[in-house]
Amino acid sequence: MIIAIFLLLGASVGADSPAPQAPQKGEELQVDSVSPGVYGGTLVIGQRAEPKTLNPVTALDAPSREIIGRMMADLIHIDRSTQKTGPALASSWKISPDGRTFTLKLRRGLRFSDGQPFDADDVVFTFKVYLDDKIHSPQRDLLVINGKPLSVTKLTQFAVRFDLDQPYAAAERIFDNIAILPRHLLQQAYEQGKFPEAWTLNTAPGAIAGLGPFRLSEYLPGQRIVLERNPYYWKEDRNHRRLPYLDVITLLFVGTEDAQVMRFQSRETDLINRFGADNYAVLAKDQQRRGYHIEDLGPSLEFNFLVFNLNDLPADKLGDVAREQVWFRDLKFRQAVSSAIDRQAIVRLAYQGHGAALWSNESPADKLWVNQSLPHPERSLDRSRELLKSAGFSWNNDGNLLDKQGKAVEFSIITSSSNAQRVKMATIIADDLGQLGMSVHPVSLEFRAVVDRVFQSNNYEACILGLGAGDADPNPQMNVWLSNGATHVWNLHEAHPATPWEAEIDRLMNQQMITMDYGHRRQIYDRVQQLIAENLPVIFLATPNVLVGAKNEIGNFQPGVLDPYALWNLDELYFKHPVSAGLQ
Repeated sequence: MIIAIFLLLGASVGADSPAPQAPQKGEELQVDSVSPGVYGGTLVIGQRAEPKTLNPVTALDAPSREIIGRMMADLIHIDRSTQKTGPALASSWKISPDGRTFTLKLRRGLRFSDGQPFDADDVVFTFKVYLDDKIHSPQRDLLVINGKPLSVTKLTQFAVRFDLDQPYAAAERIFDNIAILPRHLLQQAYEQGKFPEAWTLNTAPGAIAGLGPFRLSEYLPGQRIVLERNPYYWKEDRNHRRLPYLDVITLLFVGTEDAQVMRFQSRETDLINRFGADNYAVLAKDQQRRGYHIEDLGPSLEFNFLVFNLNDLPADKLGDVAREQVWFRDLKFRQAVSSAIDRQAIVRLAYQGHGAALWSNESPADKLWVNQSLPHPERSLDRSRELLKSAGFSWNNDGNLLDKQGKAVEFSIITSSSNAQRVKMATIIADDLGQLGMSVHPVSLEFRAVVDRVFQSNNYEACILGLGAGDADPNPQMNVWLSNGATHVWNLHEAHPATPWEAEIDRLMNQQMITMDYGHRRQIYDRVQQLIAENLPVIFLATPNVLVGAKNEIGNFQPGVLDPYALWNLDELYFKHPVSAGLQ
């Protein structure tokens, strides 16, 4: 009964959603090539975790980015199905012969979701914010070439020029996921130095506006976030009807993947964006009877990894962790841990075979960039013991591993309770390392608590995390591998490279970014992957296959292997019978 009441409430919101505005004179709308759909309906999606923010410049976590991405738009966009770039808010662009200047022509007559006009001033303001090093945007690293930020110049009301210090490989791809901000709403907060506090979850819906297909309607903590149609969205179908087709998207905070799957299986939700392989067989056997379909798209670009806390920590606050860092900083210790982990067991048990083992930061799905020459050593406890012994570790009569001071090696691995696969990984790794005499304790925490511990308080010993890029190109990983990157997870506070190999990675990542020849760039990035594999700042575990699903009555469902998988084209989705959509 509670579920029925909730879904009816969700449907009633859709009834009040603003109607798409008819195309206006002077608007340069983009014509979408997919099959024309039907207006109406509320699409209900289960989310495992709540977002941490609605600020596109500072968002790090996937739940925030998935929601923000539906409300915002970029200048040039990467199509998640073809992986090619295409026009978005910029209708066209020209590149100078030396590859250092991009001139973008903006669409005329567009409006933000609050009805205010969009022009070049918004673009200049947006890049000023992203490039401000006091804001600490994770995208900033992509916009700094050879140590110098790109510059943005307003040419006319609807034309901007980007000047780069050097030629930039795949430069048009950097504009993807740089959400264009409404200057009229955010300039004051920026000038007052309060931009990082802007657009929190407590911000009123009317104070947030974007150029994406949907806008914020409602946020109920612990329950749901509701997005309604942006009536001014800048795309139309080939019949000249403005997108999106859906009235409303309701994202339910369900807590775990199992709850997410149960809701989808029982048809309480309409679409499932990524689920674990242990639920694949459950959903597969019911799909014909229940009127939905699931798809295995093969390995993703996500890499899951074990990271030890290598941050410089205050001994008066995190003394226990600081003392254990003597182990974590020892390369032989990390090599021993890596050698002891049974990656094939992780693929078999955590992913039920729907995944692939990893020894580097590139997935086998990224055939253009993965370094095929890197070794994939089999699990070897004997090699682990040799490495530990050579590093000064020993074992007592009970088989417990001791360090040079005779202290037992004991630590915890935190991971998100909402990700069942990573919870299983932690258990498998604890058992693997237990065979070396280590006492390892898996600890499951709420997702936001994990993010806070890793990125804010640094109060953890080891953690299992996953990172995924929105593009197959190496450049989106700049913020991970540069020593001062915002997601340089093992040591987040490096003003300068802490080690010679990190300094070399800095140099190489900056070099590949300005190398235009693919073959030469590939050689440089191969070396980066080699350095990462040799020095193990993180220990790579596995990548899951992309598993998605949708009700059969959803049209234009075209998931891709790039994040955000099944959510990237929500502006094109429609219900074939919208009167009943979301109520079954």
